[in-house]
Amino acid sequence: MRKDRVHSREVAHAARSLLKERGVEIKDIAEIVYDMQSPYAPMLSLDACTESVEAVLEKREMQHALLVGVELDKLAEKGLLSEPLQSIVEQDEGLFGVDETIAIGAVFGYGSIAVTTYGYLDKAKNGIIKKLDNKTGQGVHTFLDDLVASIAANASSRLAHHIRDEEESKTTLLFDPEDQEDIS
Repeated sequence: MRKDRVHSREVAHAARSLLKERGVEIKDIAEIVYDMQSPYAPMLSLDACTESVEAVLEKREMQHALLVGVELDKLAEKGLLSEPLQSIVEQDEGLFGVDETIAIGAVFGYGSIAVTTYGYLDKAKNGIIKKLDNKTGQGVHTFLDDLVASIAANASSRLAHHIRDEEESKTTLLFDPEDQEDIS
């Protein structure tokens, strides 16, 4: 066991590496964000969505959730969990909610938009989430599909707030306080 603290850069790198190792690209998540936010922001670009995903992946809460969830998926693939947990995780048992609990825990820092967006994505299974959730491919992704939904929900919420801030800053520049009546 290490005696020194794990540096944040190492944790960030490990989390991103796990996504890539498991077949999830940043672009895959950005496309979900784009689908979620473009109806509300017609000028939205995929680059802005990618930037938002990248920012979410800088959060320790998200990195830690990825490290824990993907590790459990990998252990289940190797049959290294004890029963009955092994079967529950391997089969992605419908009443097993720990995967959603970890994912939603990582959503709370981005407000109610992130929470409701996560709930929607958990049901709708957009984009790469659906591919991960389908048990037809290789590997166990019981935790990863929910974690990707969490990343996308956080990035969507972050983007929605940034878009609103930009809109308000433009109107603030046009606002002249001298034109307002004194209401005191």
